[in-house]
Amino acid sequence: MVSERRPITCWLSDMDGVLVREGHPVPGADEFVRRLRDSGKRFLVLTNNSIYTPRDLAVRLRATGLDVPEESIWTSAMATARFLDDQRPGGSAYVIGEAGLTTALHATGYVLTEIDPDYVVLGETRTYSFTAITKAIRLIENGARFIATNPDAVGPSHEGSLPACGAVAAMITKATGSIRTSWASPIP
Repeated sequence: MVSERRPITCWLSDMDGVLVREGHPVPGADEFVRRLRDSGKRFLVLTNNSIYTPRDLAVRLRATGLDVPEESIWTSAMATARFLDDQRPGGSAYVIGEAGLTTALHATGYVLTEIDPDYVVLGETRTYSFTAITKAIRLIENGARFIATNPDAVGPSHEGSLPACGAVAAMITKATGSIRTSWASPIP
């Protein structure tokens, strides 16, 4: 028995590599976003990028000609914050990441600390530091749970590939001997 196809009520789209690539819109992305907005249907643009807040990303997208409102952007930082809030409401975290991640965690009521945190949270940053990674390893060894915002081993740049969250997570996981790393975004 073939079921009837229900009407589409909401669209989901990846941002990186689908709508934009290295800061430039993919051909046809502007028309796609315009049609989504004109249709009146809800849509959500998803990204593994935890560096920026939805507001930051909306401004960046607008500068490329893509008019995506901030309420239509969902980041891996937001998914991580929601997951942690579900697991341990009002918890604490040591964060290696940038404003997108720290803002999302603060919005759920999380306290950011280096002293006995519930979680070590690893996100994207262009400035991974040996000192911060060493601190993360020691906190995990002392009982903090480890979560990373995404498993991407490398990210794009104009100069070529850059080590990304998944590569740093692998290093931390190897150093701590932990077998399980939680990912806040889906693994393909």
